[in-house]
Amino acid sequence: MLVICGLIREARLARRLVPRADILIGGGQSARLRADLGERARQHRGLILSAGIAGALDPELAPGDIVIDGDPETLARLTRALPVAKVGTVIGQDKIAVDPATKRALAVRGKAVDMESHIAFEVACVHGLPFCAVRVISDTAHETLPPAALVGMKADGGMALGRVLASLVHHPQQLPDLIRIGRQSGLAFRNLAGAFDALARAGFA
Repeated sequence: MLVICGLIREARLARRLVPRADILIGGGQSARLRADLGERARQHRGLILSAGIAGALDPELAPGDIVIDGDPETLARLTRALPVAKVGTVIGQDKIAVDPATKRALAVRGKAVDMESHIAFEVACVHGLPFCAVRVISDTAHETLPPAALVGMKADGGMALGRVLASLVHHPQQLPDLIRIGRQSGLAFRNLAGAFDALARAGFA
């Protein structure tokens, strides 16, 4: 299984809980991810899984909810492995969906949004590989992400703590929203770990 994540933290969970998986980290670098994944897919004949946290487009989704998507056969397996998950289209785009207006516009296309699933799907289609997405909601369709949350990802998928702190210094009023998003993300990562564990037990590794 080839696992596509956006963040180092997501990849660490995958490596610990699905140790046989081959993992790529996007880090918000869509062109690089597309090239790296295309190269890897030429040598890979198994499942491509897009996994990590995501923003909600469906107003009924709450932080921690798991959304699954994929080709019919793989989605049937996912549904058995993750019976609490909600089935729906996971879309991707090259930038973060920041505010409710943006999310409403995207909601006509899907249930959740991230920055990797569209690339994983495209590459899977080109190479005739099965595809699925397992994404856990960190921010709801009603929420606007604070500026500090938008500068926190480094190109390698790590945490740009200096940029986050600088943003807080310039805009201290965002601190309550940043704390809330941090708590929601913590829940999302815990549920992502549970999802990876369930996938490994179901034989997805």
